[in-house]
Amino acid sequence: MNALIVVDVQNDFCPNGKLAVPEGDKIVPLINSIMPLFDAVILTQDWHPQDHLSFASNHIDMHEYDTIDMDYGPQVLWPDHCVQSTPGADFHPKLDTHFAHAIIRKGFRKHIDSYSGFTENDQVTKTGLQGLLTSLNIVNVFVCGLATDFCVKWTSIDSASHGFNTFMIQDASRGIDLNDSMQKALFEMDHAGVHIINVDQIKENL
Repeated sequence: MNALIVVDVQNDFCPNGKLAVPEGDKIVPLINSIMPLFDAVILTQDWHPQDHLSFASNHIDMHEYDTIDMDYGPQVLWPDHCVQSTPGADFHPKLDTHFAHAIIRKGFRKHIDSYSGFTENDQVTKTGLQGLLTSLNIVNVFVCGLATDFCVKWTSIDSASHGFNTFMIQDASRGIDLNDSMQKALFEMDHAGVHIINVDQIKENL
């Protein structure tokens, strides 16, 4: 059984959003075109409270993209984004969400950011995604979405660490590339055993 995980294709990560990924909207038609190929489609959704501690605005004398130490390690301070029940947190309007079997919301705990669709940044708190995939008898996991060098990377690495045969669909994803983070992300995924492919290689790996 094969699953597609579509990571955080939300308005705030697309052009004119609060934390826009360059050309983030360009991947939407491509993702829509591959959804019918899979036995299960799961969407992840950043879902932050306004007072989330990953927001630079909630720290005195700190700026966006500064890094601070949290209980679980270094944390980048982001612009306010994907605030619960705001238009920025909505999925891109052209994303075919009716294909989704489930939506996994993450980052809703004030004190912990969450990049991976599997585990929050403390590497302890689970989202339930692993259990869902296991219950569906999923063997192969394909990951795409926003952003390649953060949430897509960590979702892919965690998927592989849980024993799923994992593929990151590079042309159906886009990155932020903060301090050369794209090159580092591709290296880390490859090192973790994630297969990096393009859309035209999906069928041969199903």
